[in-house]
Amino acid sequence: MSTNSAGAAVRVLLAEDQSMVREALAALLGLEPDIEVVAQVARGDEVLDAAREHAVDVALLDIEMPGKTGIEAAAELHAEFPELKIVVLTTFGRPGYLRSAMEAGADAFLVKDAPAAQLARAVRKVLAGDRVIDPTLAAAALAGGANPLTDREREVLRAAADGATNAELARALHLSPGTVRNYLSTAIQKLAVRNRAEAVKVARDKGWL
Repeated sequence: MSTNSAGAAVRVLLAEDQSMVREALAALLGLEPDIEVVAQVARGDEVLDAAREHAVDVALLDIEMPGKTGIEAAAELHAEFPELKIVVLTTFGRPGYLRSAMEAGADAFLVKDAPAAQLARAVRKVLAGDRVIDPTLAAAALAGGANPLTDREREVLRAAADGATNAELARALHLSPGTVRNYLSTAIQKLAVRNRAEAVKVARDKGWL
């Protein structure tokens, strides 16, 4: 993994599953004299290999991608390349995503509709050792509190999002139907909702899944 030297262009990896958005971001960043997009991927499970291959300084990661989420990819990058700077971009300004991204090792968290100049500034700032967080999201994250769900409760809720029965969830997650029922019941109680569908919606809206 490279470390950016004075005078050299910042080498950027861009991970975004929507090709038009990815190409637009790459084009806008390419206008900056000190930034070079050296790799682009459309899947979260392609991020780590791309970082290994292209020796990048900064990774710009969308959250919602096939294969792996940007937050999962960020955790992998941070574990293997702790000096690599990570900027998480999202369409959804959910405070839970911010918390998860920071816990995964992200150095910046921005919404995609931020001006291109702001994104370029964020790239430079994280490379200088600063953290950059959308101030509105930061305030919402502090107001919203921590994710009350355990890892297992989140796993069961994610699996339940497609409407599977308890028996189907049990088979898929290698748990007993009773255990699945208990996890769902506890999650429903913690989120103060009436059923699993509402629990999934609330958890997603807060960025907890």
